[in-house]
Amino acid sequence: MHKSVLIQEIIEALQPHSNGIYIDATVGAGGHATALLKASVPDGQLFGLDQDQSALEIAIRQLAQFGHRVHLFHANFERLAQVAKDHQIPKADGLLLDLGVSSMQLDLPERGFSFQTDGPLDMRMDTTTGPTAADLVNRLPEDELANLIYRYGEERQSRRIARAIVKARPIEHTVELAQVVAKASGFGRSGQAKIHPATRTFQALRIAVNDEIGELERLLEAAPPLLALGGRLVVVSFHSLEDRAVKLAFRRGSVEGTLRILTKHVVRPGEEEVRRNPASRSARLRAAEKRI
Repeated sequence: MHKSVLIQEIIEALQPHSNGIYIDATVGAGGHATALLKASVPDGQLFGLDQDQSALEIAIRQLAQFGHRVHLFHANFERLAQVAKDHQIPKADGLLLDLGVSSMQLDLPERGFSFQTDGPLDMRMDTTTGPTAADLVNRLPEDELANLIYRYGEERQSRRIARAIVKARPIEHTVELAQVVAKASGFGRSGQAKIHPATRTFQALRIAVNDEIGELERLLEAAPPLLALGGRLVVVSFHSLEDRAVKLAFRRGSVEGTLRILTKHVVRPGEEEVRRNPASRSARLRAAEKRI
């Protein structure tokens, strides 16, 4: 089961209370939502979104114990403003965004996120729409593919990898792609690498398939009007591109006077949490408060 990260730090940042309105824009299996609902007894309200229908179904079961205090929607967080308008969600006292990929998704071979087990190159968070990773791998020109891998994966060998991918087309499965990338990057010739050489390429494809950076930037722009005065926005990111977007948006809001930055420095999980949940090691939390 997926383990939610930085739960205590999120609760401290959002300061949930009774009568509060809270939005979990990436509700997943409901781990953070459960903590928010428990901290806002007896009548705090939780509005949750997720674009992954299978995750949402788990959240429905997980949060059923809270009855009428829970309201869940199948939607991408980018559509939060429209969902709030359509369903008349009140101004929120807290808005949470956890950008991590759930282990529920990674552990399913048919979702195509991981090269640990073989599966189709899909990588879509919402499997009902949009191009797959296979579409990008097999259709993009070599230069565009190299630029994508460099930009979103920060992969220094992006051009060599893109050249190898194009040469090996068609590529339809995760393990097949990982092998092509590993061979292109010279994996195994100079000792064991700390991470698998395909890690950054897979990250880049996942970000591109789901337009993760674009969606995040649009949500950060739309979020302040959804908050009540004094409402708090908390974002948990997992790599430098996401964290940079959050940092810049918060800084811009601070300059404009709409936000007050609450986290002078990024908040990371403690040693004990990393020991219990190694996947949390790259988590980074930033928080801001609506001023006007």
